[in-house]
Amino acid sequence: MKKQSLGEREELGSILPEYGRRKLLTYADSIRELADSFKETEQIQRDGGKNQDRRDYVWQKRLNENKELMVTHLEEMAQIMLSLAEETRRCIPMGERRFKQIAHALREVGIQIKNLYLIENEMGHMEVSLTMKNMRADTLSSEEIGDLLSVLLNMHLVSAGDNAFFIGEEWQTYYFVQEAKFHVLTGVAKAVKETEKISGDNYAFFEGNAGNLTAVLSDGMGSGEKACTDSTMVVELMQKFLEAGFQMEVAIQMINSALLAGGENANMSTLDLCSLDLYNGECRFVKVGSACSYIKRQHLVDRISSGNLPLGIFQKPDTEAVGRTLMDGDYVIMVSDGILDALSQGIGEDMLSELIGGSSLENPGEMANAILNFCIHQCRGHIRDDMTVLVIGIWKKDE
Repeated sequence: MKKQSLGEREELGSILPEYGRRKLLTYADSIRELADSFKETEQIQRDGGKNQDRRDYVWQKRLNENKELMVTHLEEMAQIMLSLAEETRRCIPMGERRFKQIAHALREVGIQIKNLYLIENEMGHMEVSLTMKNMRADTLSSEEIGDLLSVLLNMHLVSAGDNAFFIGEEWQTYYFVQEAKFHVLTGVAKAVKETEKISGDNYAFFEGNAGNLTAVLSDGMGSGEKACTDSTMVVELMQKFLEAGFQMEVAIQMINSALLAGGENANMSTLDLCSLDLYNGECRFVKVGSACSYIKRQHLVDRISSGNLPLGIFQKPDTEAVGRTLMDGDYVIMVSDGILDALSQGIGEDMLSELIGGSSLENPGEMANAILNFCIHQCRGHIRDDMTVLVIGIWKKDE
């Protein structure tokens, strides 16, 4: 098999993305046309339904609401494809001599490579795409290759989260991304309502994109298994939608529709979301009926609250988004309603702010446990609602 030259590799790398981009644009146009056809059908049915009786009117109203939701979902899918097609990624040229140096260095540890690309993504962060295979019996991890590439390319690179852990014997493409400026530690503390065996609160931490940490906390209304089922659905769907590339507002709308679809048996659930960019410290809070969140900077505390209602009440939920910039040594504290309910005399939020500001604990897990224990002590051990505390600590990495 003829070995590809660097020029041939660059040509192949430019043709394939263009082909994929055109296909995505075609798919986006088709889905948008399908959404438009739903709109036209809905308008015809509305114009022709002036003389309907009440039962037909209610049925038609529900059908139109479902179609409106379908139109929203289709338009969002089209927008995701359009965004992917228009992503700006700049390929950084690499000289033949440098490519041979990298190939030689990796061959020394038993790795054969081809198709090495340096890419600057739309956020200005560097990425490396590398197709390679292991030629020896010794196992090497993708993390070890990332460390070696960091030295060879003179930039801090880490293995992408979806890479295989070990380099296999077959050709496979691995991705390495520029290391983020900040790193985080998380802590969780939970207590279940005294009359229940299972908590109605659920949470998740996940990386939607490289260098982005998202924390989601949901409090299912009521308690026990039904509340747990609802809050689990909210957390799991939110994670799946965000990882798939859906806009946050549309993801919230779809989850709200899923809760409403339960009819009379549906429960309400809160949504508390914190999205943190680990490259620049930008943080975004999105709240739907959730309790206050807190940012601790030394002894100063910034309280972030919302006045809207939980999911599962209205067809279109009201969302509140707040942005903040975090610094080295800051903490984000997210709590469920049970934490504030445990604090007496109607001044729970102020008491909690004072507790957080006065804490000298540095470990997020210890801080979460201290907050939970304080609240349990305040209610004299009578846990009348599920309690959950999430703590995220952020620190700047050493240069």
